[in-house]
Amino acid sequence: MDFKTPEDILNIGRKKFGNFGPLIPLLVAGLVLLIGFAGAIYSIGPDEVGVIQRFGKYARLSQPGLHVKMPFGIEKATPVKVKRIFKEEFGLRTLRPGVKTRYSSKQYLEESLMLTGDLNMLDVRWIVQFRVKDPVKLLFNTRTPLDNVRDITEVIMRRLVGDYRVDEVLTTKRDEVNNLAQLQMQEILDNYQTGIRIVTVKLLDVNPPDAVKPAFNEVNEAKQEKERLINQAWEAYNKVIPLAKGEAERTIREAEGYSLGKINSAKGDAERFDITWREYKNAPDVTRKRLYLDTMQEVLPKAKNKYIIDPSQSSILQLLNIGEKGGGTQ
Repeated sequence: MDFKTPEDILNIGRKKFGNFGPLIPLLVAGLVLLIGFAGAIYSIGPDEVGVIQRFGKYARLSQPGLHVKMPFGIEKATPVKVKRIFKEEFGLRTLRPGVKTRYSSKQYLEESLMLTGDLNMLDVRWIVQFRVKDPVKLLFNTRTPLDNVRDITEVIMRRLVGDYRVDEVLTTKRDEVNNLAQLQMQEILDNYQTGIRIVTVKLLDVNPPDAVKPAFNEVNEAKQEKERLINQAWEAYNKVIPLAKGEAERTIREAEGYSLGKINSAKGDAERFDITWREYKNAPDVTRKRLYLDTMQEVLPKAKNKYIIDPSQSSILQLLNIGEKGGGTQ
């Protein structure tokens, strides 16, 4: 069928719709209103915040629930998940999370291989968890927030690993690296006003590359053996040295006590001699007799056999029982 003029098209429309021609504008207007009303209602999820733009410019925020905005593209609502914790992985990829998490067998060495401060290579795998703290800054101050997080994280981690020795990153300094990476990442993200808050940075697996693992294990074994021998030496030292110090201290204290006893005894003897001498000067006979009696009182209890001899006797043989065993020795 050929249409030569617009009037031909209108005539055909009149023939088909007949008496409904006057209702067509009303139907079109109703359809337009229906489309506009449908576009004016929007919903924000419980873990989201809606950012409303009017002609592309930020207008307001919407909380979770049903809301109304201007239709026909005048206002646009963009939901942003502000309560969800996002995770980015470096050096690994999770295929299926769960109780038995499955990871990709592919190696991502381009992001995990790093050089330490003592010029050793390490395969460092870690994760970064973050959330949106300011949805307006997230939408208007950054174009690719995930790329920004990944780039900043990789730069910070490479710099920190390069500041430590290989054994420190493997063992004692892992928590310190985690904390410093989180602080420095947050500082850079805040400077760029990205609206992102870092929740945690965690090193998951730190190992030498597969090509140098055998040599690296040998070095670690040698270090462990060295530490074991040092600990054994300290154990022996702690057993012997304190004992020797205790013996030395005891000997010193005994010598000091012996010295003090001798000094006090000598002082007492000297003082007693002075007292006796003064008494002797006052009463020589009495003092001499008292000294004699004191001496005999001390000596006689120690003697086994006692012999009383008459001064008039010229011999003591008749007083000795020579046949008695041991008599000849007395």
